[in-house]
Amino acid sequence: MKSRKMFAAISAGLATFIATGALTTTMALAEKKYSKGASDTEIVIGNFVPYSGPASMYGVYGKVPAAYFRMLNEQGGINGRKIRFISYDDAYSPPKAVEQTRKLVEQDNIFLLYGSVGTPSNTAIMKYMNAKQVPHLLLTSGGTKFGADPKANPWTIPFSVAYETEGRAYANLIKTKYPNARIAVLVQNDDYGKDIYKGIRDGLGDKISMIIAEASYDLSDPTIDSQMVKLKASGADLFLNLSTPKFAAQALRKAGELNWRPTHILNSVSAQVGSVLIPGGLENAQGVISAGYLKDPTDPALANAPDVKAFKAFMARYLPDGDINNSSYVGSYASSVTMAHLLREAGDNLTHENIMAVANSLKGYVAPMLSDGIRMTTSADDHFPIEDLQLMVFRGDRWTRTGDVISTGGGKK
Repeated sequence: MKSRKMFAAISAGLATFIATGALTTTMALAEKKYSKGASDTEIVIGNFVPYSGPASMYGVYGKVPAAYFRMLNEQGGINGRKIRFISYDDAYSPPKAVEQTRKLVEQDNIFLLYGSVGTPSNTAIMKYMNAKQVPHLLLTSGGTKFGADPKANPWTIPFSVAYETEGRAYANLIKTKYPNARIAVLVQNDDYGKDIYKGIRDGLGDKISMIIAEASYDLSDPTIDSQMVKLKASGADLFLNLSTPKFAAQALRKAGELNWRPTHILNSVSAQVGSVLIPGGLENAQGVISAGYLKDPTDPALANAPDVKAFKAFMARYLPDGDINNSSYVGSYASSVTMAHLLREAGDNLTHENIMAVANSLKGYVAPMLSDGIRMTTSADDHFPIEDLQLMVFRGDRWTRTGDVISTGGGKK
């Protein structure tokens, strides 16, 4: 009799345990939430970069995340989910960018668009992405418009410091250290050039007359030789080189050929040793001033830094033909790690709304390969994750930090 009662009690307890366990399992499963492009096993991420055309050097921003996500997948993915990374060529053409973005969103069913390159191309697709309410994250452009109005474009968050505020930082430097300078400006004739040049002009304010010459070029131009001859002839003693890598290298080399040795300020997108300064001639790059927010992996003083060692190990295994002298590899790596961080923080709630909530809640996040003292912070009202810059001077064969980190205030006026 006792054994029957004991058996009945055990059976009842087991049934309760099973029922409770089943309920717990059901609740756990119910807590997982997904938008299109995410599931129990996979997260689909889209990207476009110019693998071809006049800005093909920025194809790096597709190659690095492809390699980084491959590494993560080999390690088990993110929260047990593999990343499927789809990257298309837009040839730095806004119409092509629109075409590729529509394909990614409407045919490939991506969860989010990540790291898309270029101010013109991202401008062309921003309204579409926000209308579709698909996250447009950590795009590779410092275009001020991408973070300046979060209420109008709540689904868009850039990675870089705003170009306009970078321009204001150079203007403040000029007013402080070179108050009597006569300035010549070389600027790219597109949204990028207009954005950073606006920052220069706004920053100079009532000192705008310091600019005595300017010359622009189009991406389709074969050279900027005639522009450089014009700028030298102006008698300027400070050169603002607001150009992208191909033309920045040409400007360096032509300045050397002309024996023109002004104070030279180079915008951050072209502060690349491998793709700009070496082709332009290291002898012509001595003393060039720029501002950035990334570590130099070739700096002997950083050789034992854990993030530098991890970056070099990643490059050696997954991108052995990549050039660590090219800061685009460093920037794309830092951005890729940040994207993975956001996905981990989102956990099992992989909805468009939640990944944006996570992206809007960075609080002093330190991404690997950011310069010491630079942190990432965002909110619903501030979509510029990186708001600081480090001034640097080129000496010998590398950039050298100078002064303290400059807080630019993001895109805020």
